[in-house]
Amino acid sequence: MRLLLVEDDDRVAAALSAVLARHGIDVVHARSGEEALRALLPDAGPPFAVVLLDLGLPDQDGFEVCGRIKRGTDTRVIMVTARADVRSRIHGLNLGADDYVVKPYDTGELLARIHAVSRRPPEHRDPDGPADGLRPEVRLGPIAIELPTRQVAVDGEPVALTRKEFDLLALLAQRPGVVFRREQIISEVWRTNWEGTGRTLEVHVASLRSKLGLPTLIETVRGVGYRLVVPAAR
Repeated sequence: MRLLLVEDDDRVAAALSAVLARHGIDVVHARSGEEALRALLPDAGPPFAVVLLDLGLPDQDGFEVCGRIKRGTDTRVIMVTARADVRSRIHGLNLGADDYVVKPYDTGELLARIHAVSRRPPEHRDPDGPADGLRPEVRLGPIAIELPTRQVAVDGEPVALTRKEFDLLALLAQRPGVVFRREQIISEVWRTNWEGTGRTLEVHVASLRSKLGLPTLIETVRGVGYRLVVPAAR
């Protein structure tokens, strides 16, 4: 297995690399977010099975690096951080992280998590997306979502969405078929706690279904949350 370790502390990286190497894992060390993103380019070498991403990077926010990796590749990402609060974990998982490990951690547990995420089947991703992780457009059947301009069209016809409606659609569209918990959506889209915002989420989901003319686009998973069901092209 080939693993990309993103860690700015050379001593920590050297010690962890030695442990992983003893278990048959080929480790490549990146000291910054930009170095990590370059290592993931298609022409940079064989693909990585897992990225072990420390959030405390010197050049950019680790959450942003995770988002760029997951938008542009199928590589599994395990976040490593000293931030133990629930909201940080939820935010990381919302960005597509496959797992989240809090320091200090047991190396046996870390190895188990690495092997577990590496065995998961590949996710749906647009193969034509750019290698730097910045996908300008997401296409889901008849829907086209322009992320930089925040524009949405259905069958080529533009649809006007509010800011929160767009944010909600863009979040669900990142991982079609994956169930997002209600509290996760509230945290990511509204940047607030779950309490008192449930009705607002329901209204926005109903509005999206109506405006896009696709009542089955967002499926309600009772007691859990919502997922986006990719509609057939028309």
